[in-house]
Amino acid sequence: MTQHLDINPLTKAAFAPFGDVIEADPATMRFINGGTTERFHALSSAEAIGDGARVILNIFRGQPRAFPHAIEMMERHPFGSQAFVPLNRRPFLVVVAQDEGGKPGKPQVFLARGDQGVNYRANVWHYPLMALGEPSDFLVVDRDGPGTNLVEFFFETPFIIGAPTL
Repeated sequence: MTQHLDINPLTKAAFAPFGDVIEADPATMRFINGGTTERFHALSSAEAIGDGARVILNIFRGQPRAFPHAIEMMERHPFGSQAFVPLNRRPFLVVVAQDEGGKPGKPQVFLARGDQGVNYRANVWHYPLMALGEPSDFLVVDRDGPGTNLVEFFFETPFIIGAPTL
């Protein structure tokens, strides 16, 4: 039997147990470059754990998902955070779960606006990139280096996400 998941708006408070929402926060804004640039400062921090680890920047091009969509697995990265910032200003889905004894609990689904990104903390269970509508590019900040930095868990019974309302 499958379980259906609700889609909720992405907010800093709701996402706090999993990481940071990356968005232009007026509370962090300061002017730089002679007053011609607004800097939204220190919105999140990248983590790269282990000898020889480094923070890298990537572009991921996500293909749009079909709905309803089955969440059959989740993954986590024990040695580094992973940030996703949309470059095309398109909304996307974020699926995360609390750790329950070394495996993910019931997933939570958030709809991120096209002007929001997320940074999953190290070792946070999440589902792979979920672009909506059309192919979308994301700036991804994560860890590179030695060690196995990917753990996957497959659910016995999938969770189902219905089509998001955009």
